[in-house]
Amino acid sequence: MQREAVRTTEGPVMVLAGAGSGKTRVITYRIAYLIGEKRVEPHRILALTFTNKAASEMRQRVDELLHDGSSRGLWIGTFHSIFARLLRNYIHLIGYNGNFSIYDADDSKSLIKQVMKELGMSVDVVPAATVQGVISRAKNSFILPAQFQADASDYNSRQIAGVYERYTSKLRENNALDFDDLLLKPLELFREHPALLEQLQEYFGYILIDEYQDTNRVQYLVAKALAARHRNIFVVGDDAQSIYSWRGADITNILNFQDDYPEAAVFKLVENYRSTQTILQAANSIIRRNRKQIEKELVSKQSEGEPLTLLEAFSEKHEAEKAGDYIRTWKLSKGFDYRDFAIFYRTNAQSRVLEDILRMHRIPYRIFGSISFYKRREIKDAIAYLRFILNDHDTESLLRIINVPPRKIGEVSVGKLRTYAAEHDISLYETVTKAAEAGFPGRLKNALEAFAAVIENLKRVAEEGSVYEVLSALYESTGLTSLLQAENTPEAMARYENLQELLSMARDFSDHNQGANSLNDFLNDISLATDYDEVQESTNYVSLMTVHSAKGLEFPVVFITGLEERLFPLNFYEEAELEEERRLFYVAVTRAQRKVFLSWAKSRYHYGQPQRNMRSMFIDEIDGELLVTEGGGSRENGASAGASRFVSQGSGRAAVPAAFSAAPDARPAPPKPAGLRAGTRVHHAMFGPGVVVSVQGSGEHQKAVIRFRTAGEKTLMVQYANLTIER
Repeated sequence: MQREAVRTTEGPVMVLAGAGSGKTRVITYRIAYLIGEKRVEPHRILALTFTNKAASEMRQRVDELLHDGSSRGLWIGTFHSIFARLLRNYIHLIGYNGNFSIYDADDSKSLIKQVMKELGMSVDVVPAATVQGVISRAKNSFILPAQFQADASDYNSRQIAGVYERYTSKLRENNALDFDDLLLKPLELFREHPALLEQLQEYFGYILIDEYQDTNRVQYLVAKALAARHRNIFVVGDDAQSIYSWRGADITNILNFQDDYPEAAVFKLVENYRSTQTILQAANSIIRRNRKQIEKELVSKQSEGEPLTLLEAFSEKHEAEKAGDYIRTWKLSKGFDYRDFAIFYRTNAQSRVLEDILRMHRIPYRIFGSISFYKRREIKDAIAYLRFILNDHDTESLLRIINVPPRKIGEVSVGKLRTYAAEHDISLYETVTKAAEAGFPGRLKNALEAFAAVIENLKRVAEEGSVYEVLSALYESTGLTSLLQAENTPEAMARYENLQELLSMARDFSDHNQGANSLNDFLNDISLATDYDEVQESTNYVSLMTVHSAKGLEFPVVFITGLEERLFPLNFYEEAELEEERRLFYVAVTRAQRKVFLSWAKSRYHYGQPQRNMRSMFIDEIDGELLVTEGGGSRENGASAGASRFVSQGSGRAAVPAAFSAAPDARPAPPKPAGLRAGTRVHHAMFGPGVVVSVQGSGEHQKAVIRFRTAGEKTLMVQYANLTIER
């Protein structure tokens, strides 16, 4: 099948490359075949990738296959790098200079802040990062300022439309493009200069696109425009691994390929060279539940393999302990190294408990695609606050937090504080508390007094309150979490989840350390954790990562943790979102070569509160004969498929805390707002305030179409949305 895909050089071709089926091999052999056998001039071949690493690897493999350096002139690179190169040559046709600047995300955000200030918009009401995200999504969907303005139906959207228009003008004035423009401007160029498009269509006789399921609307339109003449477009991808809609990826590009090119040859690569047959059967049983997909069944080139194992734990700590126990046991009894194990989780915040347990048992680990929990910026900020509450002579902590969140106390202001402290031989914080008598300018004096008031209040809470109460007061008085919620970007929400995980840690600590000098002890535990040498200068370590980070990797043994409703799948509101969560689970399972462990915790601290959990629906979607519970029993013998999703009491080495105790047959019903109808004002934890446009259905199938101020229109499943009606 690979050979046929390589040799079918004329006309549109789609290669559906299942996990571990050798897609990179197919692309590189095809390029080599075009040059070496079909005698196509290298400069007529355009190969588009998503990462520089993939492009470099592809070029290297082609060179190895051809031996003679005949690939010189080949156009191979990321979408952004290739079209930046084209724009350098032709952008003068639409009024730019060829030596344009390319603004990175920080440059772009800075310019947006400037535009918002000019328009009288407060970044406290609508954060600049939120505006930046909305504009980026619009550009990637090929929505230009005029159309965005026409579609704006509420006050915030109209405000952002004004920013978008002026931001676009400012970029032109500065002879600058942002990253999104590198794809948008070619379309503008093609539209205004069709003769140039015809020239490029003739020039590029063969177009190849890797990871086609990850393309967005603009990438799709650019590729379609360039391929329109010869129609020799070759796309490789897997709809079952489309997991980046939050970045703008549009799965319909690959699902509708045959609608765009009815004559397309389609090749399905289903022979997997990575995983056992049992693992692939489990993956097949998972993904076939999705309605929007191109059907295919992966087949293994390996042995049958052993069943997946389900681990049921009482708490997140118990879950992490089970994973650690299996890693130690299998390393000793089965000859595995630490590097053979990977632990996956749905959200970055989940790494904290896993890290704590692995450190406790001296198991070396490394966070892949992120950094250790305690080294994350927002965690270090919160911990610095806690340290300073106990010790207000800690100058390093003070300098870290004095302008977090922003209080307009910059380097110049800090310099004034340092000078006054040195002249009067007092600590830096004493200088802060003497802001009025120090004669600082009014704005600085007010900012310092407000900061001191926060610190003194937190000191009072710390005298009598628990760690949990201190941290809760910290979040409330500083706005550390609410500001991230308001920003509502994927990065901000990840940081928000990390802070909430720290709050859960504080609650757990407070529940189990009554009467101790809790804040000091809490900080001591964190200090010991941060001093741990994770990798210990070795390459032999357990890999920890989110499932998104795991795409493209493989490991002999994989643990997929946190398989609970509302965690994995994460809170979902639309069918399309649930299907993407299922694809994400499919990606996780297909990373494993020999063994998969699935785990869930019957109880877990969530946002600082103990929460009972239901087992993930995804566990029940795996064919029963492919999955055994810990100890070797079948899933059906361990517990019925339905009932086992609910919390139940049982024996084990860890007792269920009283806070989690409940009747075993009681399903925790999510709150359902009464009286939901068109016009109702609601609030959502992630999307913020909004207005109900319409309500469809009833009971557990009820959906609400809601127009949110910053997130736009969403269709949510009411029973999962946790909406609050605003009175």
